[in-house]
Amino acid sequence: MLDTPKGYRNQDPRMPTDPRLQAVEHFYDFHPISARQIFDAVAARGIAREQITEEVLQLHDQDHYGGTAAVDRLMAQAQVVAADQVLDLCSGLGGPARYLAWKTGCRVTGLDLTASRVEGATELTRAAGLSDRVHFEQGNALALPFADASFTLAISQEAFAHIPDKPRLVAGIARVLRPDGRLVFSDILHRGALAADDARRLFDGMRFSEIATEVDYRRWLRDAGLSMVQVIDLSDEWTRILVERHAMYRSLQAQTVARLGQAHFDRYDQAYEHFVGLYRSGVLTGALFHAQHPA
Repeated sequence: MLDTPKGYRNQDPRMPTDPRLQAVEHFYDFHPISARQIFDAVAARGIAREQITEEVLQLHDQDHYGGTAAVDRLMAQAQVVAADQVLDLCSGLGGPARYLAWKTGCRVTGLDLTASRVEGATELTRAAGLSDRVHFEQGNALALPFADASFTLAISQEAFAHIPDKPRLVAGIARVLRPDGRLVFSDILHRGALAADDARRLFDGMRFSEIATEVDYRRWLRDAGLSMVQVIDLSDEWTRILVERHAMYRSLQAQTVARLGQAHFDRYDQAYEHFVGLYRSGVLTGALFHAQHPA
């Protein structure tokens, strides 16, 4: 179990008091992938900070399943154009946000719960020379700090599994979308047979909260007034990717131990092994959803 330190509190009154979300904040403060780790990887290639571009960063900063190929699929599904105003929910270190803006010319606002992720994303974006089109804010996806009808597109990748009260999440996204606005996101799902003990272990180890089914999302999207366009099953692809990602995290053992200690590495490794095992056994699945706000 990745325990929250004794006495840990979120001090910003605008931020969540739900301990499950506070635990997600803490989890990403100590994630193996960080802005520092990315900058170190770039430096190891012999590239100086002032030589960094988006083309350099995208080999290191896509901390989601499938790298830039997955962002390309999302971009094609959403039919992103330069005029789009995009909200990237749970934007992390900002890899997809930068890639979208670089490739299409759109403007992207990234929202993330964890201050260290927002700071890292901002630093990486500045290094890539994209601060004029991409910016990041710290905030709670269950209380979006944006006016109604602010965005033409909302995206997210494998992040909603961290968020409880998903009907509230989806309703909030619908509120900030403009008429004809699109919501395109991927998420971790279960097939309807997730045991209580496995659910507990997924929260303890990975901070996944109230993992949904495809049927759940279809209902929540409909209740929020969004029309379903398409659902793409990603189960086989993600099972392969997760096995590879687990190996990648293990390859960072020396760096992780130096930064966070052996006990932290061991806890994360065991939690990820359990997570990957649920994909291999068919308990967990994943999908890309595309829904649209009515005109």
